[in-house]
Amino acid sequence: MVIAAALLLGMLLDRLLGEPRRLHPLVGFGRLASGLERKLNRTDAKYPKVYGILAVALLLVPVWLAGNLLWDRALQVQGPWALILGAGSVYFAVGWKALSDHIAPVARALERGNLAGARTAVGRIVSRDCDNLDEAQTARAAIESLLENTSDAVVAPLFWFAIAGLPGVLIYRLSNTLDAMWGYRNRRYRAFGWAAARLDDLLNFIPARITATAFTLFGNRPEALQQWRSCAGHWASPNAGPVIAAGAGALELRLGGGASYHGQWQEKPATAGRVATAADIPRAQALAARAVAATLVLMMLLGFCL
Repeated sequence: MVIAAALLLGMLLDRLLGEPRRLHPLVGFGRLASGLERKLNRTDAKYPKVYGILAVALLLVPVWLAGNLLWDRALQVQGPWALILGAGSVYFAVGWKALSDHIAPVARALERGNLAGARTAVGRIVSRDCDNLDEAQTARAAIESLLENTSDAVVAPLFWFAIAGLPGVLIYRLSNTLDAMWGYRNRRYRAFGWAAARLDDLLNFIPARITATAFTLFGNRPEALQQWRSCAGHWASPNAGPVIAAGAGALELRLGGGASYHGQWQEKPATAGRVATAADIPRAQALAARAVAATLVLMMLLGFCL
């Protein structure tokens, strides 16, 4: 009962308050991770991946142990402490309102014909170069980010809290942060960030497929299934592929394709469908909202049963 109530209360807090603007716990964790990376990232070492594994362990194992101890204690003590602690951890981990707040300005700018403003807004949430995007490319970038982050920033934290409570959601959120910091395929991070990237892939494997299934259920089901089967495997990421392909099919849109990153063009696979427009962003937001609502209910039921 505590798990289900904490999931609901945590999501309500997120919708009401959004991400904390000051004293966010991830700021301190990010500084600690950056300092550790500077000490342990040895690209010239014989086995550089070992140092990345060590860094992940040093950062996450103490959190796991402390989280387990604190959660077990809260569940044993009479009173509302487990609910407060659980709801707070869900609020800390999910980013549903923040995601909505970043997508909405892109849609508004495109609807007003303000392409420059839309490029600036979408540039805050994607890593591709946005200076020369046209309307369709800008809309596509926003929709792809929305679909992928619905899984990473909302469904996955809900799943891991339902499965493993406080320690589960904390480890997921922090591993996702490490992947965002270290999970690059450049010379500096290719070996050192390998452990963080693989751990994030593992923790997102089931949530990504829950998200893709939800997109399928609330959109064009035959097309979503077709794009999932035929296109998901073309993505380099084992989790982004099913999410974006199923979402594209559900919306009947052509997503994926090439983009410029740091001044270099990178060709990527694309799904079938028509080109995205500004009007498709609200459609994608509605699809994501239905998927999140259904997932929340499912995770509450799962938490209640466990």
